[in-house]
Amino acid sequence: MANEINNINRLLEMLQERIEDAKSPALKPNMSIVERDEMLDLLDEVRAALPVELKRAQELLAAREKFVEDAKRDVDRMMRQAELEAKTKVSDSEVLYAAKEQARQIVARAEERARHLYQVTNEYSEDALARTEEAVQAALDEVKQQRLRFRTASHAKMQEQREELGDGTESSAFSADA
Repeated sequence: MANEINNINRLLEMLQERIEDAKSPALKPNMSIVERDEMLDLLDEVRAALPVELKRAQELLAAREKFVEDAKRDVDRMMRQAELEAKTKVSDSEVLYAAKEQARQIVARAEERARHLYQVTNEYSEDALARTEEAVQAALDEVKQQRLRFRTASHAKMQEQREELGDGTESSAFSADA
């Protein structure tokens, strides 16, 4: 999981480096020229990595559910075993009392263990999901920032090219009239 987060962070750092290292057009120091296909490829890689994190969170939830179900089955099995043991004991009052007490203790321990395991599983799952959510949100925020920067730079470059084309068209129109 840490490896996938590192991969996302690496991709986002690459995006940031490409934008920061991009050359500025003359007279436009706050604009940058970036290779559009390269930026889009990096964004696609980030998008591809994000579902891995989401899938991992789903796997954690499924594992937690399986763990809880297994614990419940163990408790049921222990209870059946305790009841069976209690029924097969001799009817002698001391033996019967001891068997019932032992069964009660087994059930009490099993129930306590199940409660404890359920609590630990829930805490772990909640923590893992919170970390995943934070990582995914951070990656998404970074992608949004990079996307906004890219749009701004792209828009500025397109505007600049329009202005250059507009200037070039007018001068050629004048020379044709002359």
